[in-house]
This record gives sequence, structure tokens and C-alpha cells, in this order.
Amino acid sequence: MYKSSQLNDCWMFTKENDPAYASEKLKEWQMVTLPHTWNDKDGQGGEEPYHRGACWYQRELEIDEAALGKRYYLEIGAAGNIGHVYINGQLAGESRCGYAMFRVSLNPYLKAGGNRISIQVDNSYDNEVYPLLADFTFFGGLYREVKLLVMDDIHFDVMDNGRDGVYLTQTSLGEERFQLDVHGRIVNEFSRSVQASVEAELRDHLGNTVWQDNSILALMANSEFAFKGEISSPVLWNGIEQPYLYTAFISVKVQGQVIDSRQIEIGFRTVELSSERGVILNGKPIKINGVCRHQDFGGVGNAITKEHMDLDMDIIREVGVNSIRLAHYQHDDYFYSLCDRYGLLVWAEIPYISIPSTKDLESRNAVEQLERLIKQAYNHSSIYCWGVQNEITIAVETENTYRTIQKLVDMTRQLDRSRFVVQANINGVADDSIINSFTDLVGYNLYYGWYYGEIDDLGTRLDEFHRTSPNVPVLVSEYGVDTNPNYHSYKPKVQDYTEEYQLKFHHNALQTFQERPYVLGGYVWNMFDFGSANRNEGGEKGKNLKGLVTIDRTLKKDSFYLCKAYWSQDPFVYLAGRRFIHRHQERNDIKVLTNMNHIRVYHNDELLAEMRGSERVFEVKDVTLVQGENRIRVEGIQADVVHVDEMVLIPVMEANQSYIHVKEEKTKHVVNWFENFDLSGDGQIELKDGCFSIYDTIEDLYTHVDAKAVFLKYFGHTTNNPFFEVTKGVMSIEKMSQLAFYEIPLELLSVIQKELNIIPK
Repeated sequence: MYKSSQLNDCWMFTKENDPAYASEKLKEWQMVTLPHTWNDKDGQGGEEPYHRGACWYQRELEIDEAALGKRYYLEIGAAGNIGHVYINGQLAGESRCGYAMFRVSLNPYLKAGGNRISIQVDNSYDNEVYPLLADFTFFGGLYREVKLLVMDDIHFDVMDNGRDGVYLTQTSLGEERFQLDVHGRIVNEFSRSVQASVEAELRDHLGNTVWQDNSILALMANSEFAFKGEISSPVLWNGIEQPYLYTAFISVKVQGQVIDSRQIEIGFRTVELSSERGVILNGKPIKINGVCRHQDFGGVGNAITKEHMDLDMDIIREVGVNSIRLAHYQHDDYFYSLCDRYGLLVWAEIPYISIPSTKDLESRNAVEQLERLIKQAYNHSSIYCWGVQNEITIAVETENTYRTIQKLVDMTRQLDRSRFVVQANINGVADDSIINSFTDLVGYNLYYGWYYGEIDDLGTRLDEFHRTSPNVPVLVSEYGVDTNPNYHSYKPKVQDYTEEYQLKFHHNALQTFQERPYVLGGYVWNMFDFGSANRNEGGEKGKNLKGLVTIDRTLKKDSFYLCKAYWSQDPFVYLAGRRFIHRHQERNDIKVLTNMNHIRVYHNDELLAEMRGSERVFEVKDVTLVQGENRIRVEGIQADVVHVDEMVLIPVMEANQSYIHVKEEKTKHVVNWFENFDLSGDGQIELKDGCFSIYDTIEDLYTHVDAKAVFLKYFGHTTNNPFFEVTKGVMSIEKMSQLAFYEIPLELLSVIQKELNIIPK
């Protein structure tokens, strides 16, 4: 009979990378409990440098001689980013999919008594393992649970890169009828055929049998099985309104005895896409009110427990989302289960992100990660789409990129025809790009009013896309701004990192989506602040601050309550600006965020205003503060229930300087570094056949001593950037000129090209 037990304790760990540790005991080590990462501090802005390299984990496993006849598998929840597993000094298995679960068969290497498990985990840069480059920390470690699986010689296949060895598919037949398909594979490790019974049963919440079937099989080494049943008038899995789940029981019996079994939850639902009506769940159009989530947590990195995930889900449900984008990689299976149970539609994806490999032109690693994601998460009813790329054209857009995306799309449809395929483009991808024809659904990561453009450009861009591609369903796959809740301003502006600017930005975005039925909705980037080791901005080191909630989950920013006002059905009132305590202007505007239609606002117990309406932001303007504490109270009235929120404001003579983000001043030669060169030419770019050009990759320029010298002459100051080595295989000077970070004028491109025109390839 199948048994699973945790192996999370008694692990020795060392950062010393010695190949001898595959068989020998670690010399200097610390005892750790899984989940564990060695980047829990330095991956989120700690004092130590961000450590990337190979480290070792080791523990002992005792096996009784009498139990050696069983089948043993080691299940590793994830090893970031590359893992090699050794049993008693022998390589037993490996993984190059740093966010996926993998298993290792132990029997060929086990002996009676003590067995040494040694696992090398490596989060170093590898050009053939995704992600290569991204704005988040690549945490190293055994950051999910490790389990020992024990089973008999006959069992469901646990080594097909999947999770259960059993796959459930529900398909609408119309007229409140659904077809349930159950299929899988059974492994028989006896040397002879064995007769077995495979039984399938579906039960409702009360334990009543809704459907059942069985089949007698003569089991060979590998035997496929399949059932097909019709379910009439099931209670639907209806998102956050009613996430009803049935339970399927699948078992294998030999001579009447259960040898292996699975319990899998499943919901019956239909999801359709329309370029005019949006996402249609069970026949009803819904607007995607979504957030994105990274899996790390303040102080523990990505070595999170179920308790951390439960807390995340509680906060996510409070804000009222109906969908979540689990970015930019496969998440813990437990979190997908939470989404099933609480009704969140899930966008699940792989880390084919930012830049493609220059060595693995077939993208074998992306293919492998996609297969594991789909097979391991296949049975989660909450998943409505599989994501195949995120901003992969940020540095280069080539025919090979197109082929890879198409390959991933084709593979997705081969593995799962019951769900949609989606991608997330950087804003620079043209509305009529061929890329947008590859997937069922197109997302754009749009940061108008933060990295480029103005806030109002968001609506203009979406309108232009719909005019250009009226039949392509589109949503905003990321939008957000970095925010430090310690910073505040009466006149919020781009990149001041204030709560007030984040509130302004998100208010515009939510209104933009609401006004456009053809926009399926959007996903806030991000639900929580998260680790990004190479960042240092907004007054915080090592973090991306675009979350609605801080990385430690202790503080919900004002924009959290703005989203809650738009999305949640639970009545509440909230006073924005509560951390902007010290006010240096006499007159102040009071903003109330609420989903209630009747409110009263008080100042020191005196009624300021009584307001009614369907607005989500009420504003009382020009409130005069008095000396000392000013108590502001708001009441939301609904029938006989009153919801209350309060804050205190204190007038001061001068602006509180701690509210202002002081940016590090750049010297003039850094800001206008190109002023050192003669830019008096006509700005025309002429290419010469057979010579190097600004369109060649930096890596190609480096193959010729003179071409390399030209690059270093103009861009030597950029080579110490941590992203330089990662991107030089795909980045060209021309592509650099499209990125605001480099500030390259057209005239300089002309000057550089003239110098390259005299260097033959």
C-alpha cells in the first residue's frame, strides 16, 4: 500500500562545495529543517552579498532489511535551481527544473541499515536553465518539503514527471451534463503479468456516490487505463461564489486488496474567452480582478510553510480577487489546492522569461519545465490557462523566439486541450506582432506612468490594441508601482515611491478596466513586496516594492483597500493617508476608500460630511486641522450595521523630511555620459556589408578585438552591471538604445556604426 512520510528534519547543510560530499560526510555543517534556503537574508536585502553557488544537504535514512522488498522513491518538492541526488555515493537522479517537484527511484542504491542521502543544489547562473534573468531573487536550496514514498510492486506511475499518476478531465456536454475522463498508468514491477481491478468513484461533499466504474486488467510492466462517465446536473465550481469540489477515488486492487489509491478533488465548470465580453465562467461574464504572487516571504525567503501559504490566501481573499497569476514559475502544489478550494481562477506559468538561452536554441529546458508544470498541476480545477512566456522579447525578438513560443504552445495543447494558452508581453511588442496570434489569450505588462509615458496612456494603448486586433482577447498581465509606505506627498509624482502615487496609479488602472468591456481585466503586480537581490531603490535594498502588502505581510498599503473597495463584497470603510500623520499644510483632503454607499465623516467628533453614492473613493476636501491631534473618523452605514475606521493627523510647521525619498544624486558624467563624444554628425545610420554593426550582439562584437574595443569605448561603464554577462549573448547596441536605462541618443548610434563599418567580420 502507498505510504508517504516527511523527511524534513535532521538535514546537515554546508555552503562548501566539495564533490567528495556525494559519498563522504560533510566536514563543517549546520543542522537545518526543510523547507530551507541559504538566501533567506541576502536574497531580500541583507548585509551579506547575494550568494549563488553549489551547496550540499545530507542526511541518513534507515531501512530495515525486511522492508527492502518495498519500492522506495524520494520526492523532492523543489531544488533551486539545479539538483543532483546521490544515494550512498551514487548519482540517483537530477533536476534542472528549479520550481518543479521531482522524484528519484531509490531501490537500485539502497542497502539494509543506514543509507546516506547527499543532495547538491546549485543556484548559479546556467545559460541552459531558466530563468536566466529576471527581476526577482533566484533562491537556492531545498525550499519545499522532501518526502519518502513507499509502495508495493504494483502502483500508479509516479515517474512520468507528473504527481498522481492519474489525470482527471471534465468536459461540458451542454444541457447541464459533463463528461468525466479518468486515465493513467499502472506500473507492475513483478516479472509476470498480474490480474488487477482498477476502480473509480466520484463522491459529492456529503460522501454520496455520484458515479463509479471499474475495469479488470492483466497488468504488464506498464498498463494504461481509462474511464469515461457522464455526470448529470453537477453542482458547479463557480469561482469565489461557490467553489464546489467533488472527490474522485481511484484505486488498484489485487485479489480484493487495495494496493494503491488516490483521492483527487475536481470541480465542474466551463470557461470561455471573448474579445468583447471577456472571461465567461459557467456562462456568466466576469471581469478578472487579479493579483500576481511571488512565493517568498520576509525573513524566510522562498522556504515557506503551509502556514505562510494559508496566511497569503487569507490576505488575498480579503482584498476580493477572483483570479491569481502565480508568477513566474511553478508554485507549491498546496497553493494550487488552496485556489481550488477558495475559487480563484489561476494563470499558471513557467519561467521562460526575459531572455532566451544562446546555447540551448531548442529550449529543451523550457519544454521540460512546461511538461512538469502541466502534468503536476493538471488536476487543479482552478487553473484556466497555461502561461508559456513572460517578456521573453525584452532583449531580442527573433525567428527562433517565435519558433520556441509556438513549440511551447503546441506542446501545451498536446498535453492539455481543456485549458487556454496565454503569454505576457512586454509593452514594446507591437499590437499586430505575429506573437499575438500564437496563444488564445494575450497579456501585456503595462507600466504607463512609472517606467514610461503617463498614467492616462494605459487606456489609449488598450484602445489601440483592440482597434488593431479586435478578435484577440487581451488583459493587463502586470501593472503597478514601487511604494514605500513611509513616503508621502501632497503632490504625488512618478517615482517618488509614495503611497499617494500608488493610490493614484491604481485608481486610474481600475477605472480604465471598468470602462472597457473588451479588456478581460488585469493582474496587479504584485500582491506582496518580494525579494529582488540586485535592486536598491525606494529606500529599500533587495526588494521589489510594488506589492499591495509588505514582504512580511504586516502592513497593507492604501492601495490594498482601494482594490478591496472595487472587488470585495464584504462591507468596510478605510481612511487613506493614515501614515501621512504629520501634515504641514493647513487644509487637507480626506479620502475614504469603501464599497459602501452611505458614509459619514467626522473631525474631532464633529460631522464634516454625509455622503451617498456608488463611488469607491469619497473625498472631503479642504479640511482645516487644529493644533494637536486631529481625530478623523468615518462611519459606513448599511441597514442597522455601522462600520467604523479612524486615524489621527497632526499639523506641523514644516514638511516631515522622513516622508521624502532622497534619490542618490548622479554625477553629470553618468547622467549625460555621451557628452564626452562628438555627436555633430547627421545621425544617419548606414550599414556596410561584411562589417560589424550595431545590430550584432555584444557577444559577437567581443569575438573581434577591434569591435570589442569600440563597444568598451562607449559602454565600458555598463559592463559592471550584474545583468551584463547574462544579456550580452542576446543584447545588441541597437536594442540597448530602445531601453530608457541606457539613454543612448540617435546621433551616438550613427557615430558608433561608422566606426564599426571599418571592421570586417
